[in-house]
Amino acid sequence: MEDVVSTISRKANLRVVMVPSPGRGHLIPFVELSKRLLLRHNFAITILIPDNGSDMIPQRQFLQSLNLPPTISPLYLPPVSLSDLPSDADSITRVPLTVIRSLPAIRDAIINLQHSGEGLCGRVVAVVVDFLGADALQVATQLQIPPYVFYTCSAFHLTLGLNAPQLLHPTHQEDSTKLLKLPGCIPLLGADLPEPYIDKKKDAYKWMVHSHERISSDAVGIIINSFVDLESDIFKALTEERFRTGSGPTVYPIGPLKRLDSDEDLNQFSNESIDCLEWLDKQPESSVLLISFGSGIGARQSKAQFDELAHGLAMSGKRFIWVVKPPGNDVVPWNSSFLPEGFLKKTKGVGLVIPDWVPQIRILSHGSTGGFMSHCGWNSSLESITNGVPVLAWPQHADQKMNAALLVEDAKVALRVDQSSGEDGIVGREEIARYVKAVLDGDEAKLLRKKMRELKVAANNATGNDGSSTKSLDEVANLWKNQNPY
Repeated sequence: MEDVVSTISRKANLRVVMVPSPGRGHLIPFVELSKRLLLRHNFAITILIPDNGSDMIPQRQFLQSLNLPPTISPLYLPPVSLSDLPSDADSITRVPLTVIRSLPAIRDAIINLQHSGEGLCGRVVAVVVDFLGADALQVATQLQIPPYVFYTCSAFHLTLGLNAPQLLHPTHQEDSTKLLKLPGCIPLLGADLPEPYIDKKKDAYKWMVHSHERISSDAVGIIINSFVDLESDIFKALTEERFRTGSGPTVYPIGPLKRLDSDEDLNQFSNESIDCLEWLDKQPESSVLLISFGSGIGARQSKAQFDELAHGLAMSGKRFIWVVKPPGNDVVPWNSSFLPEGFLKKTKGVGLVIPDWVPQIRILSHGSTGGFMSHCGWNSSLESITNGVPVLAWPQHADQKMNAALLVEDAKVALRVDQSSGEDGIVGREEIARYVKAVLDGDEAKLLRKKMRELKVAANNATGNDGSSTKSLDEVANLWKNQNPY
């Protein structure tokens, strides 16, 4: 972070406004993009954070832990009410509505920034919004500021969103074995469609289509947290489509936006979480499996699946760090009694069970870590790649199944847990033990490790000084500096 702080001494005279969606998972890449723009191009950044009345404490704590310089400044918008929505309304409905109801506050904030225009504030040269908040693009257009989207998912997911109304048919939604062929993409099973695309009659589908239609019509460019070597055919197809039609936003792959070890302030973690790093120091190279399913909806498993996972880890005999959440849907404090009887005794010295946040970047970058059992959220997928750690994919919801398919079938850097083989969708302990051994040991593990090392090198090259992602970021940044993006 010293490099970021040191840039304050160089006056930033141009400002970019970021509008992420609510939620830490979307906020993390926005912060990383902000740091990249400050370090390389000396832009000042204001991050306007919408508030839908839910608990904002985790987001505030996360931002406070980063020790960001004054030239990257979060601004919390006034909370808006979503009390008129049904209690079971999902995030794909809640997030766009939060942004829509925050549009007056977004407009006022940008106008205030434009009028301040002194010192570090600078004039606003671009507005960059999350793809689920694409309605905010209209504010930038009204204020005659170039409107951009930051796409925090894969190019695979972007292609689905842009093509769903034309290519997605009821048979893909009704038949889980039906293949959907998207331009430049591997065939996508109906079973791997994100939930919003399963039922065209539901609000979630309508909002997802609405967001992508807004992107197509209102955005000048799409900045995406991916890189050419990971999704080369998809980026080629997106570029060809734009040339064919002569319209639509330009796509700028600028990823992977890599968080560094030093970005993780250890003060935000419990002693138990920090102690796992010392434990890792004592383990053999590439011998430990990290198990974490993120912090979102899919992080909690049923009690039956939770127990099978515990038994499977014990049966495997392999070393592990398991970031646990209480099983079931009830939000209750963690208690070791949730674990099967005798589990801690069986795995003593072999595995760690941590019911808290862990320094995931430090764990993945550690030489003793040999695999990552992951839900395959896009942030976690990129973190696996940038640290060269093979993935044991266990996707839960949203775009995670698409990400898993990309890592397994296209990049070939992951194994995937078959969730269809067990009774009632429960993966048995024997199967889990077999997967754990496969990703850590044997010929298959060696091949995965080799492919992942190659992809790690490609990712590092992409974000190097002469890399494709760096050049792409430079291109869009220079457009902003020259104020001639159209």
